[in-house]
Amino acid sequence: MLNVITHDAVTEINLARLPVNALNVDLLRAIRDAVDGALAAGARGLVLSGAPGMFSAGVDVPALLGCDESGVRDFWREFFRTCSKLALSPVPVVAAITGHSPAGGAVLSLFCDYRVMAEGPFKIGLNEVQVGLVVPESIQLALRRIVGPYRAERLMVAGAMVDSSQALAHGLVDELTNVEQVVTRSLHWLEGMLALPSNAMLTTRAIARADLTDIWGDPDALPIDQFLEAYFKPETQAVLRALVARLKKKD
Repeated sequence: MLNVITHDAVTEINLARLPVNALNVDLLRAIRDAVDGALAAGARGLVLSGAPGMFSAGVDVPALLGCDESGVRDFWREFFRTCSKLALSPVPVVAAITGHSPAGGAVLSLFCDYRVMAEGPFKIGLNEVQVGLVVPESIQLALRRIVGPYRAERLMVAGAMVDSSQALAHGLVDELTNVEQVVTRSLHWLEGMLALPSNAMLTTRAIARADLTDIWGDPDALPIDQFLEAYFKPETQAVLRALVARLKKKD
């Protein structure tokens, strides 16, 4: 489900849940445990990576559709806790976006310090609206602080999926490179950060991220009722089930 790889002072947490790194409760908890383990072992930086061509396909929709209301609420709490774990990391985190990154995959990258994406025909975006889901304010904030209010509105309201070159132009990612070099470039960026005077860098980073950490300090307190209400609407359920049917036809 995960590969944890040590690169000197940096730990790479590599998503390895076949076939597309779909996010379920077990993978979300594993990511958090890996972050905690890396920090406990003294890691000074983290890289979150995926497979070549696929960072994460987002939420495991077939599994989620099989849950009752309590199970769905539990899943989204686990997802928010994982976002919080990345947002509150005391060390810099880079999202090594090794390919496609729709919905939940894109959301996780928002809480990292820096985003390196594979160049080419890969798509990234918060396409929640396209499947009838509301983007909560806590996630909207994370996108706004990266791309600005107007661009965030345009991307979220349309549920837009953009290719890597558009993502770079919008500021949604910071750097493009070929797919084989995404992790290498992520490590290179972290090396530059870790070469700086540590206290000055980390304290300045903490001040700069205070808006994010204030909102995400207690993920269990975040309001998700509006989000869950949208999830259970017949329109949303129909769109999600149609999506799953299309995916099954591809298999």
